[in-house]
Amino acid sequence: MTLGPLEYTVIGFRKGTFDGSIAREIGKVVDSGIIRIVDIVMLDRDAEGNSVILEIDAKDDPAFESFAPLLANRMGLFTQEDLETIAETMPPETSALVLLFEHHWAVDVKDAVIDAGGFLIARSVIPPEVLEELSDELEAAEAAAAPA
Repeated sequence: MTLGPLEYTVIGFRKGTFDGSIAREIGKVVDSGIIRIVDIVMLDRDAEGNSVILEIDAKDDPAFESFAPLLANRMGLFTQEDLETIAETMPPETSALVLLFEHHWAVDVKDAVIDAGGFLIARSVIPPEVLEELSDELEAAEAAAAPA
């Protein structure tokens, strides 16, 4: 089985504000085959910096109910150490949804590259701060170019 590139994303929430509403949007990219959820966990960090790992499939909390369809092909690859390391980076009084996903769109591309005798030389993810800065620059350029 060919596995596409894996990536994890940590989405933070002020404690008590997570309601599961983003599951619908995550579900859209899963249903379209763009990504495949490999693991998904909720972390919670209190005011003293103590962390709790919440397995979403083991919760009866309605905030997690919308994630049930996304758990079907989950492989559960996060280790306790992985999650503890991520939790240490979180500010106190926050919760975080931690998603490990496969870039499923890349599986056939990867097979084609291998079949053609090619190989990956480099891959990187552009940091969100750089994307925000670029977006601001593009919006400013677009506004400047707009007819008055």
